[in-house]
Amino acid sequence: MTSKAIAAQADLHHQYFLGLQLMVAVEESKQTVFDWMFRLFRRQHEDKFLSSFEKLGLAGQPHAVACAKYHVLSNGMGGVAVEYMEESDTKAWVRFRYPRWMYAGPAICGIPVEASRGFIYGWYAQNGVSLGNPRLGYVCVSEDVTGQFGLCGYFKEYDHDLSDEERLVFAPDERPPAFDPAVQPAPPASEWSEERLAKANRNYAMEYVRNGLRALIEVVGQTRALHLAKHAARLTGLQNYQAMAAAIDATDAGPEAAAHFLVSMFEGLGDACEIQRLDEGGIAVVQDSLRIVRGLEADLRPDLLACWNELWRGAIHAHRTFMNVTYEPQGDGQIWTIRPV
Repeated sequence: MTSKAIAAQADLHHQYFLGLQLMVAVEESKQTVFDWMFRLFRRQHEDKFLSSFEKLGLAGQPHAVACAKYHVLSNGMGGVAVEYMEESDTKAWVRFRYPRWMYAGPAICGIPVEASRGFIYGWYAQNGVSLGNPRLGYVCVSEDVTGQFGLCGYFKEYDHDLSDEERLVFAPDERPPAFDPAVQPAPPASEWSEERLAKANRNYAMEYVRNGLRALIEVVGQTRALHLAKHAARLTGLQNYQAMAAAIDATDAGPEAAAHFLVSMFEGLGDACEIQRLDEGGIAVVQDSLRIVRGLEADLRPDLLACWNELWRGAIHAHRTFMNVTYEPQGDGQIWTIRPV
């Protein structure tokens, strides 16, 4: 597994998640965008928040401080720049800096504010609940797509129990304290090697794709969700092939070159692959132990693969040589067949 392929996989899944957000924003209502983001980030929260405290060295710290540090550390592993400012044990700030990973480049102009609100309500408003602390809330002072200064706010432990409405409030006139680089949290160096951080970056983007499709199905139904997710995946593969090829030194040629491209990229996931030569210039790639669906519920696996495979179909169709590419399941993996047209 090469570091270049790991990084290329992280970038591809980031681009796919971004493309899917734009697709939903264009094709569906703003309320749908909110509902989707709320479900996605509530699930991400339930899957990752408490289970990561020990890994990040946050157990036993004051809740407001631990929550702020959590967001700096976890996002930093995904390549997201977040700053930490601590006022006291009961009040600690986070500020996401531009450019925003979630809405990279000019794509931020096509994201409605409902996406950001779904994110904040789905995750930040739930921290106190998950920690069993009814006095812990979040105060949002700036958002991403509103033209302010990035997602920013503070976790605060009040002196009274909060109602549901009080766990998240907006205070756009407040400003964070000065940034101090000397007090920024860092993951335990003994547990987080450079290679592990690179894989965490890749997995960070992949989890948004996995959970994003599940949440979208819950909001718009299976048929509509698969239509949107397949189309976004196909476009993402077409649009990003050149960048992937450059990252892993792939050659833009016929079926054999395309097969080697797939194998090199799948190595960035740790998937085992084998190339087989077929008649009439065809090539087969046998892909085993698919990381993208590892640990996924059986009922979601075929839906996710149907969408995810469009990334690679798109990438192969972006080659200069015209080729036909198909896939079929085999055991715990699948077989890709690439033939000249």
